[in-house]
Amino acid sequence: MGQRHWVRTTKCQLIVTSLFVMLLGLAVIILTIITHYGAHFSVISGVSSEANPYRIFHNVAFYSGICLTMILVLAALLSTVATVRESVCLMAMDSTEAGDLDLGCVYTTMGFFCFAIVFCALIQAAFWRYTNNSEVEDAMMDVYDSVYEEVRRNLSSFRRQELATIHETFLCCGKQSPFGETGGIEKETCPSEPMGTARADCLQEIQDFLKKHMDFVSVLLIITICFMGREVNGDGLELLLESNPISQRTRQDEQAQDGERKVQQR
Repeated sequence: MGQRHWVRTTKCQLIVTSLFVMLLGLAVIILTIITHYGAHFSVISGVSSEANPYRIFHNVAFYSGICLTMILVLAALLSTVATVRESVCLMAMDSTEAGDLDLGCVYTTMGFFCFAIVFCALIQAAFWRYTNNSEVEDAMMDVYDSVYEEVRRNLSSFRRQELATIHETFLCCGKQSPFGETGGIEKETCPSEPMGTARADCLQEIQDFLKKHMDFVSVLLIITICFMGREVNGDGLELLLESNPISQRTRQDEQAQDGERKVQQR
């Protein structure tokens, strides 16, 4: 009775763990959609310039988020199936009975590799994040500088419309002047209604907005890395295998064989 209760409790813990992995996948896809389709990011990515440095980061973040979500959900599903089937994969590998290998072994192995892939990818992403933490910010500000300078040099109505859209989205107005003066560009492209409040430097507004967004990304990245590290370590699966009656019988047989060897040696 105690063994069955222990197995049931461990299985519930592993299923809850798999559910949490699915929730992490849901959080990743939500953050990916916000990053790709959010107004602040779309307005910068949508600037029609052949040398738009931010567009590369925009697309890479979107497709990476989609792939990461798919792998997380797949890993959670495989882990759930392996838990429900009470996979004896690791125990069977240690035993000499090839018949112990079941379909749950395949699910367990595939789930482990999915968790390992996610863990390695997130470690690489975290390393890039903290060694190149200003590249995305510089790319967005470079796009704004490019549009602003093109509007200042010519009378392109299309570029003026793009600059006005950026000002309306970020609720900012041009670039800060050391003399505190407002040029003709700001008067024509800044939001007319909130003129008194939309005097913030656009470069500073872009920097502040991106910092808040990257803080959310960093928190989610740290949580996912810690959780994937625990899954790759396989603590929960080892508990299930140790509590499995078949595994226990195998250990008892091994102990009996060791006892017989000692008696024979004497």
